[in-house]
Amino acid sequence: MIAILWTYRVKPECIGTFETIYSSEGEWVELFRQAPGFLGTELLRQSGGRYATIDRWSEPADFDRFKARFAPAYEALDRRCTALTLEEEFVGIFEVLDAQPG
Repeated sequence: MIAILWTYRVKPECIGTFETIYSSEGEWVELFRQAPGFLGTELLRQSGGRYATIDRWSEPADFDRFKARFAPAYEALDRRCTALTLEEEFVGIFEVLDAQPG
């Protein structure tokens, strides 16, 4: 299993919209669920408008296939979401060594 981590600093006036789109039932998850190997998303919040997401996939190849197949939809949603943030940072793709069962 892999975990893909991103961090964001969200514009104060956009927090509600951001939380809706990036939630475990939001638009990103709706898009990811169309691809085999997607396991789920966690949205984390810290004070001061800082957020992180953790997207879990069965294996790196699942995410690679998703990106190839859904590139236009991914890019369109990403462009829409850029207006919600002051900063966005791709932290990396991590191999999950130990995880609690859901």
